Amino acid sequence: MDTIEWTGPVGDAWASEWHRTDRSFSGLDPALNRHLLDHLPERADRIVDIGCGAGSTAIAIAQARPQTRVIGIDLSAALLDVARSRGNAVANLDFRHGSAERAVAELAPVDGYISRHGVMFFGDPVAAFTALRASAAPGAPLLFSCFRSIASNPWASELAAASSGGAAPVTDSTDPGPFAFADAEYVERILTAAGWRPTSPRAIDYVYHAGAGPDPVGDAFSFFARIGPAARLLRVASEADRPAMAERVRSLLERHRTGDTIDFPAAAWLWYAIAA
Repeated sequence: MDTIEWTGPVGDAWASEWHRTDRSFSGLDPALNRHLLDHLPERADRIVDIGCGAGSTAIAIAQARPQTRVIGIDLSAALLDVARSRGNAVANLDFRHGSAERAVAELAPVDGYISRHGVMFFGDPVAAFTALRASAAPGAPLLFSCFRSIASNPWASELAAASSGGAAPVTDSTDPGPFAFADAEYVERILTAAGWRPTSPRAIDYVYHAGAGPDPVGDAFSFFARIGPAARLLRVASEADRPAMAERVRSLLERHRTGDTIDFPAAAWLWYAIAA
């Protein structure tokens, strides 16, 4: 994904939708935060959250480790405005605007890096992780989550197919984007080349909460019309094609409805690496 998108329309959309994007990750957060806290050093002075977004993970870790300074970094000024507002009362929390590769040089030595789905967008991942390694303290951990294959994430694969009427290929790609790190062997090669010692990632399945309330289909549709694979396809569709696309998406959401919720299966990796 282009950096310009995160500093503009995409970042703005995620900022305005932070409540629902956080909801979509709420099934993952308990396992992710436990993973982070289990592997972060107890006496860390400085932890950096890469691609911190609206601040959920940084806030959780800062509250759990009040003696550690937690710094969230993101490209989106709009998302950082949300993060600062949410974390205003957490004394050991700070947020910085810009690229992680450049920002961490001013924070060295970093005692640990964390990220909830924020590391799959680097244009040159080897260079980016090398820069993070250069600012890491000896033995510092790198801990992050990322999506597994698009096929194991029906909220993305089924939505893309429904939006396109089956015309859009549903495949994984290592291009910067949500599924860039789906291939664990590819990620292991990147981390190793960048000076990290990765362990085998942990596969985790969770529930992607997409809609809720008295009209969960409408709630999920309005969310996916702004965030995710359907949003781009709906945005570029012609006026003639858009109603049929919308109807296919709504039908898919109805199939995933249970009472007043719309839930999809989701699949992620939890990674752990050590600065070599």
